[in-house]
Amino acid sequence: MRVEQLGDGEPNLAVVGSIHGDEPCGAHAIEALLEADPDLERPVKLIIANERALDRNVRYTETDLNRVFPGNPDAPAYETQLAHELLHEIRGCTTLSMHSTQSYSQPFAIVDETGPLARTICPHLSIEVLVETGGFVENTLVGYVDVIEVECGLQGSAEATENAAELVEEFLAAAGALSGPIESETNPIPVYQLQRQIPKDPGSSYAVHVENFERVDAGAPYATHDETEMRAEEPFYPVLMSSHGYERQLGYAADRSGTL
Repeated sequence: MRVEQLGDGEPNLAVVGSIHGDEPCGAHAIEALLEADPDLERPVKLIIANERALDRNVRYTETDLNRVFPGNPDAPAYETQLAHELLHEIRGCTTLSMHSTQSYSQPFAIVDETGPLARTICPHLSIEVLVETGGFVENTLVGYVDVIEVECGLQGSAEATENAAELVEEFLAAAGALSGPIESETNPIPVYQLQRQIPKDPGSSYAVHVENFERVDAGAPYATHDETEMRAEEPFYPVLMSSHGYERQLGYAADRSGTL
């Protein structure tokens, strides 16, 4: 884990990149910010989290870092130890954590709930939607600190790297670390709340036939499993849904819960 700081004093803001090693956009955005070395009104801690996985261009080396929080310093798995160290570094910090996805090309944010943090920061981010986990997804960073996770775009794409750099600047401006006018989102941001996982059998053949954040009606086919149609038992909105993004699930089913 690489930890840097811009600005003087004890930081209570943090930016985290590359919790997953196959999502380099956050690390690139942090490197660009360090090179630019802007004058900041508030100090910021910058963390490239899973350097070992990043160097190998793999999601993780032993276990998924974003599924083992709060971690354990005595655990045998590298990422479980790293989770403990990362939480120690950002405890007490308002944090932006950057990710990328194999299922959706446009930036969106993920929070535990639409509370004061989301209402303060998210309207100033270049995001299309906001997703509430509501404690549904266990052992992720969202459940343990004041953090906004952003999916910056498709994994490995130049667009994800560009979006990550822009989102970092917007976050720092909204948090009062960068001087100058703050751009505000003029359109309401749709909010979706996760309800359940959509499971799949590892090793099987799947194809997804719906678009993320677009309503799937009850009875409608949403995927094919070994040439057998999978149909919705009730209406839902797909989130992070793709045939290959996860080993044991296609993604998540969500409800549309309002706007920000």
